Amino acid sequence: MELTDEFVLRSRQILGDRLAGVYLHGSSVMGCFNPKKSDIDLLVVVHDAVPDADKAAFMDMVVELNGEAPAKGIEMDMVQKDVCNPFIYPTPFELHFSIKHLDWYRTNPADYIQKMNGVNKDLAAYFEVIRRQGKCLYGTPIAEVFGKVSREAYLDSILCDVADAVDDIQTNTAYIVLNLLRVLAFIREDAVLSKKEGGEWGLATLPDSYRPLVRLALDEYASDRKQDYAGEPLQEYARFMLEQISASPAILR
Repeated sequence: MELTDEFVLRSRQILGDRLAGVYLHGSSVMGCFNPKKSDIDLLVVVHDAVPDADKAAFMDMVVELNGEAPAKGIEMDMVQKDVCNPFIYPTPFELHFSIKHLDWYRTNPADYIQKMNGVNKDLAAYFEVIRRQGKCLYGTPIAEVFGKVSREAYLDSILCDVADAVDDIQTNTAYIVLNLLRVLAFIREDAVLSKKEGGEWGLATLPDSYRPLVRLALDEYASDRKQDYAGEPLQEYARFMLEQISASPAILR
């Protein structure tokens, strides 16, 4: 049984009639999944609030299955159905998990259950990918759950991801190089692209001086190798891209 099948089966067992659906998004549905670089992105929609005891049982299950996942593990968000349509932004969430929070849950699960909720701007981007390319693994069809994500909400969501690009590009180079291109492609063309598609779009549209950097980022993203970016104009590229993003008339459309 595939990991996602097991996730659905056990979600149904734990959440019962409260579970509205389980949806796959991210690189798994955008044609660029790399088991050495990608996580498995799952969105769980519930009809109403989940008691803490059920959240704990659910988290135990997620952590167990995370041990069987690819290197970057599972990223999971749980939301209530009534925030999906009409879409609420910033979006409230019931529960979240990614491997960066694994030690917190293992060390103090009660604290995690109490505090891991609130609002998450990233969910606007996730919802839009689900609406366009997502896969319903179980439950209510996508079109019946997810309402329209406004352009303003989606744009704000993806802009938050690159707000510190000038600093972040030094340590998370491939991610920032490609995500900046995804943002600019959306602003200019309303295109919702994967990182791979963003890089390919950049190769066709950027000045020649930045194309070698984009090729390196694409090569790194598609492989398990860390590229050598010595001599590449990382911060210059980040500043250029942020200037292109902020200068575009379409950003305020």
